Amino acid sequence: MVVARSERAYAALKRAFRERGVDKRYHALVQGHPDPLRGTIDAPIGRHPSGDGRFAVVAGGRPSVTHYDTLEAFRGASLAQITLETGRTHQIRVHMAAPRHPCVGDRLYGADPVLAARLGLGRQWLHAVRLGFAHPADGHWVEFTSDYPPDLARALAILRAEA
Repeated sequence: MVVARSERAYAALKRAFRERGVDKRYHALVQGHPDPLRGTIDAPIGRHPSGDGRFAVVAGGRPSVTHYDTLEAFRGASLAQITLETGRTHQIRVHMAAPRHPCVGDRLYGADPVLAARLGLGRQWLHAVRLGFAHPADGHWVEFTSDYPPDLARALAILRAEA
């Protein structure tokens, strides 16, 4: 999350996001093992045909591109680094669920509730780990990182202990 302290900074940050000048990195624990282990999902995203509030890969959706790289593989799950070229609502969740690798704990997009319960998760395992952009005041590149919150770190520790 980024907060602007002035109207000028807000406009600069908004422009940076729109022009894709912001480096956003996420980590996601996904079910199974993506094949290939590193790849790009280039698939349009739009409202799910059911009208239940979900999003899905649909013909006629907005262009959406997600890059992923497997960092660690465990029994039944993989830790992936995700970078986005676009920023659609639920993009990571939709794109990882489309090839049957939903974020662990993401029941809205088809995750196995048994695995989530075993890991003590009550939500999807998805975390923004890094955000970088040109500072609006002076243009110098700045980066901010975020450690995993306790529940996600604990789930990952369980998988590592089992390996």
